[in-house]
Amino acid sequence: MDKASAMRAAILANLHSGAWPPGHRLPTERALCEQFSISRSTVRRALTDLKEQGLIAQRVGSGTYVTASDGVPASLHAIRADAMTTSPAELMAARLVLEPAIATLVVQYATPNDFALLAEACDRAEAADSFEEFERWDTRLHERMATATHNRFIEKVFALMTVARSHASWGALKRKSLTLERREAYQSEHREIVDALKDRDAELAVALVRKHLMHVRENLLGG
Repeated sequence: MDKASAMRAAILANLHSGAWPPGHRLPTERALCEQFSISRSTVRRALTDLKEQGLIAQRVGSGTYVTASDGVPASLHAIRADAMTTSPAELMAARLVLEPAIATLVVQYATPNDFALLAEACDRAEAADSFEEFERWDTRLHERMATATHNRFIEKVFALMTVARSHASWGALKRKSLTLERREAYQSEHREIVDALKDRDAELAVALVRKHLMHVRENLLGG
């Protein structure tokens, strides 16, 4: 696992295990740079990503803090911690069940702005000049699909899968399996999915999502 991914995984582990409870102040950007031997710009990108997920909040002149739990019970924090140990095979099985259903809801409830955000994620993934950047926007595309259902429960369930994707074993498998040819195929499949969603073609969108996930599973796990 690269240093940037290691930093992100370490932060998520602290957040979801409860080691860093709501209100906890994160190490400074400088401290994170030194701890993981990465640039400040890389640290800032990772923190921005976590902020956009609602996991942390940045206060000018004060620092970066874990966001309030909003009444989330301890049992749910335990579930989030368990997600960090979910195997890639378990994760893919869950994605094959959930994400085609998400596509159906996107067709029903997504707004023009949702479709614009999905297209942007495709654009950013295609323009990515590193594995880390491509994986970030690949993940973001699927997260935005969940958001486009406008169903808060679906969003929270999907957030657990994002936590699982942050685990080191997933990143190692993805990096090992992601050839240039496969990345181009994923990008093409993403475009087809977004186009079907935008056309409000639920049957096609569901079929394309399932085909894409089976392709990813085959490349990651060998079948």
